[in-house]
Amino acid sequence: MSGRPADAASTRPVDAAPQLQLRIRVRVGEVVAIGPGKIALLEAIREHGSISAAARSLAMSYRRAWLLLDELNRSLAEPAITTAQGGRRGGGASITASGEALLDLYRGIEHDALQATRRDTARLLRMLAEPGSAGRD
Repeated sequence: MSGRPADAASTRPVDAAPQLQLRIRVRVGEVVAIGPGKIALLEAIREHGSISAAARSLAMSYRRAWLLLDELNRSLAEPAITTAQGGRRGGGASITASGEALLDLYRGIEHDALQATRRDTARLLRMLAEPGSAGRD
């Protein structure tokens, strides 16, 4: 018995190649100071220039985005974003130099970890059942 539901393989698109995805988190006590959601939110702010647009692009509420960013900024020695209040010219948010450095470091760690483990990752992925076989004899 494979330990997974019989239809598990059928939920994977037939042409989808398996990929390893890292989920790096930096915890300080019970708080996730830096993690994939906060990194994705920073990247979305860099792309859209506002918290609300970034949140929408990630299907996240503005409040959730604001709480994540507040927690991130409180966890860092220097803030990752700055904001400007709305008004006639509108508000907005931008990534600080510290935020850009954080994004570069985080994505660099992901890349380096995947490169360092590529042989073992390939072996791991080869252990997966072929699409449509559901791991059955």
